This record gives sequence, C-alpha cells and structure tokens, in this order.
Amino acid sequence: MAGRPVVRWVGEDALLVELDSAERVAALYALLTARRAELPAVTEIVPAARTVLLDGVADRPSLARLLAGLDLAGHPPADGPLVEIPTRYDGADLAEVAAGWGVSPEAAVRVHSTPEYRVAFCGFAPGFGYLTGLPDGYGVPRRATPRSSVPAGSVALAGPYTGVYPRSSPGGWQLLGRTATVLWDLDREPAALLAPGVRVRFVPVAGDG
Repeated sequence: MAGRPVVRWVGEDALLVELDSAERVAALYALLTARRAELPAVTEIVPAARTVLLDGVADRPSLARLLAGLDLAGHPPADGPLVEIPTRYDGADLAEVAAGWGVSPEAAVRVHSTPEYRVAFCGFAPGFGYLTGLPDGYGVPRRATPRSSVPAGSVALAGPYTGVYPRSSPGGWQLLGRTATVLWDLDREPAALLAPGVRVRFVPVAGDG
C-alpha cells in the first residue's frame, strides 16, 4: 500500500526504513521526531533520499512492528524554522543553467530564489544540506567533469536538489552563486545551520552575499 514503510534490520541495533518518495521520508522523519518520547529508545534518527535510519534502537522488534504499520498518507512534513540565505547570483554555471531552462540568467535567478526550500537530509560534508523545493522540470545534471575545488559558500544545483558548500571542496554541482552565510561553525550550537526539516529561502543581493 502506498505510504507503508518497508522496514529492514541493519547491524546489531539499527532499523532502515525504506520509502517511495522524498515527501514520505520527510513525513516519517517529522512524525518520528515529534513522537520520539513515545518510541522505544533510539539514539539517532537520520533521513536520506529514500530512507530513514534509526540507530541505537533498544527494542527492535517492537519498533519494527510500529513502523511497518504506519500509514503516512495525510501526514505532511513538519514546518521547521526558516533560514534566509543572502545570495549573490554570479556563479560560473548560471548562464549555462539558464540556457538549459530556456530563460535568461535574470529569470533563472527568479526561478531559483522564489521557492521556499526544505532540508531533506544532510551529508557529503559537515553542514551540507540537500534542499528540495525546486519546481518540477528545473533539475539539472551534475557537471561531466567535477571541479577540483569549489569555494565555501557556493550555492549550487544537482538533480532536483539545491545545496550550499559549507567549505571548500571538490564538487560536481552547477554553481549559481555564493553566500557569506556560515553553514558550519564549531563555535556555534548547533554547529550546523541547516538540519532536516529546516526551511530555506535564498534572497538575491548585490555585492558580497
């Protein structure tokens, strides 16, 4: 049945829940975090593109039965806090992305900055969030040849996702712009600005974004 999770046992004390869409992953993550106090003890709840990992589960049989019986239909993702990211849209790939969309660079900026995004999951590097919310039909492929170094703060696209590089690193995403917003700061609590469920808006700015 649509919406019913598939639950698999992983390792000694983890459960992996497989779902058929990013929307159901977000709904399950929101449901589990909201009801965490009612669940058997769980150390971590980690969403990904089509799965949710529950690690450090104290009672796997009970939790597996509970998860397998969930019907996520009608359970929307929770509204997390809103983070605005000032962005200077001067990325090396902006013109190419705009051409692929069949619009001008100025219109491409509007396409990207108009939606409200949501952090679906985190990974790749500390502080890197995979953001969903780009309108259908505007996904872009990764670069055929990744760059050896992408500057920290680069705002980029790959597939259906938007992301911001928290530090300089190799990368194959298409670069739209840059921001001065710090995504990962060990002197901040929490260190990561973005976490699953957080809502994000990109705000076009002139000068240093």
